[in-house]
Parts: sequence; structure tokens; C-alpha cells
Amino acid sequence: MLAALRRAESLDGILVVLGAHEVATDAQTVHCAEWELGPGASLRCGFAALPEDVEAAVVVLADGPDLDPRAVDRIVESWRAEGGEAVAATYAGVRLHPLLLARAVWPDVPDDGARALPARLVACDDLTPPGDVDVRR
Repeated sequence: MLAALRRAESLDGILVVLGAHEVATDAQTVHCAEWELGPGASLRCGFAALPEDVEAAVVVLADGPDLDPRAVDRIVESWRAEGGEAVAATYAGVRLHPLLLARAVWPDVPDDGARALPARLVACDDLTPPGDVDVRR
């Protein structure tokens, strides 16, 4: 997943939020002591660690092994062109990652994560969905 993010042309940096498990990585990291509250708590920890001039953050799951960097670039380009507080990739009509969240919506992320937030959808049907290592065969 980190390799895919590094191939995305639209990102200014990568921040990994750690919680239950410490992972060795060469990426910038922040530990979220409140990770047990849910994925939203981890997102808020990551947001708090970003510089004040960051306008938006792209969220991906660490267990999405097939993330295509073109999906990241597509949602960022869509946000730059059309705006919006949340912009999510869809694959065959299913909302998945990556997800871009503008700074204005960061405080609204509930503990159970950003899925509850409405998002403008960007079709990525021509790309492979990010997958989930928990359901890989």
C-alpha cells in the first residue's frame, strides 16, 4: 500500500497512523493512543498531526493491498476541480478507498469512521479495487 501511495503523483506526503500494532516503516508515523475507540479516532489522530496549511487528507486502509495510485490521483484531481468535503472512489458502484476528506469535515468524523459521512463519488471502474487482506484467498 505504501508503494502505491508513493507512486501517486498528487500527494505531498504520507502519514501512517499506528494503534494496536507498532509497524516498522520508513514513512512518517503517529501513534493513536485512543485507537480502541474506533477508526474515526485513528483518523482524528492523523488529522491532528498534519500541518495547519493542509487543506485535505487522502485516507486509505493499510490492509488494501491492491490500491491503485491512479485512484488516489483521480479523487484528488476531482476535488481540486470540483471541491467538496468528502470525495470517495467507487468500483462497480461500491464506495471504497481512497477517500479524500477536506479539513472542514475532519471534526465530524465519528468514532466508527468516515463511511457515515456523505461523499461525492468518483468512478474508478476501470481500476482494480484496493482489496482487503482480511478477505483475500
